Amino acid sequence: MSDTEDRKRYYSRYPMRDPAYLVMRAAGREIERAGSLYLKGKLIDIGCGEKWKKDLVGRFVDEYIGLDHADTQHDKSNIDLLGTVYKIPVDDNTFDSAICTAVLEHVEEPSDAIKECLRVLDKGGHAVYTVPLFWHLHEEPRDFFRYTKYGLEYLFEKNGFEIIEIKALSGFWITFSTEWCYYLQQMKKHGKWNPLSWIVRILTVMSHVVASFFNRFDHSEAFTWMYLVVVRKRNDEV
Repeated sequence: MSDTEDRKRYYSRYPMRDPAYLVMRAAGREIERAGSLYLKGKLIDIGCGEKWKKDLVGRFVDEYIGLDHADTQHDKSNIDLLGTVYKIPVDDNTFDSAICTAVLEHVEEPSDAIKECLRVLDKGGHAVYTVPLFWHLHEEPRDFFRYTKYGLEYLFEKNGFEIIEIKALSGFWITFSTEWCYYLQQMKKHGKWNPLSWIVRILTVMSHVVASFFNRFDHSEAFTWMYLVVVRKRNDEV
C-alpha cells in the first residue's frame, strides 16, 4: 500500500460528520511531520490500540511494534507485545524510537510511564507523544489528568528526557468547535433515522467549516486541545 493510501485510510476514520474531524487532521499532520524528522529504526507504539498511527509514520521506520495491555478492548491481533506503560517486556535500550499518543492522561503514575519509555529507548532515541490540555471526560473511569506545556516540560525533564519541542495543536476555534460537536452528539439518542440525527450532522459539518475559516487567523495556543511533545534520550543516560 502506498504512503498516500495509508494517509487516506487514517483520515477516512474521521469523516467530516465526526466531531473529531478537525482535531485528528491537525494531530495527524504534526505526528507525520515529527515522524519524518525524529522516528527511525525499530519503533514501539506504547498504547497502540488498533495501531492506526502506523498509517502516518510506519514508512519512516524499519520495524513497528505495537504494545498494549491484556485487558484492552481493541483488536488484539494488532498488538505485538502485551504489557503496560509501566512494564514493557523488553530489555533496556531496545528501541530506536517511540510513539505514545493520548495515553498519559489515562495512567495514574505518568512519571513511571515516562521512565519506562526512557528505559526501553536506546541512547539518542526520540519519542513522540500527544497529550491533552482541554478535552472532555472519556474512557471513564480511567481518565486522570490534563497537562499544560509547563507541566509537560517538568515531567519529561524530571524523568531524564531532553525536550526537543512542545507544540500546541490548535487554537480556540478548533478546540471550541470540536467540543461543541461532541456536545451535539449527546443529543442524538434515538437512532440514525431520528430527524435530530440529521440536524446534528449538519450542525457538526457547519461548525467544522466555520472553525476552519477562523482558525486561519487564530494563534491562541492557550486554548489548545492537545500538545505534540518530542523528547530525546540523552547519550549519557544509562
